[in-house]
Amino acid sequence: MNSGRTTIPGALPVAGTLLAAAITLGASGASAQTTTWQNYRCGDGTEFIVGFFGYDKRAHMQVDGKAVTLQKRLALGGSRYSGGGVTLRVTKSGTTFKIGKRPVTTCQLT
Repeated sequence: MNSGRTTIPGALPVAGTLLAAAITLGASGASAQTTTWQNYRCGDGTEFIVGFFGYDKRAHMQVDGKAVTLQKRLALGGSRYSGGGVTLRVTKSGTTFKIGKRPVTTCQLT
């Protein structure tokens, strides 16, 4: 029976993983306040959510029903994160996303 709730496949494991990481790394109340969640929609129809934590330089992403942790990489301008076949670039001029062999796509905050 449907209770009227919509669930995201894999959301509970991601939430559990992020909570475990916060506990393991000893996140304080102050660092919890510096957590940023951003939702994106891309030109190719891809949608994803990415979390940035004040105590962690990595980006934690949920895309295509899977959790991916992206390491911060050297970038000439803006920020670049990559890992697990995914690349996320955030600059003043915009955000681009690439997953697997798909072409790079431009994304907008939703």
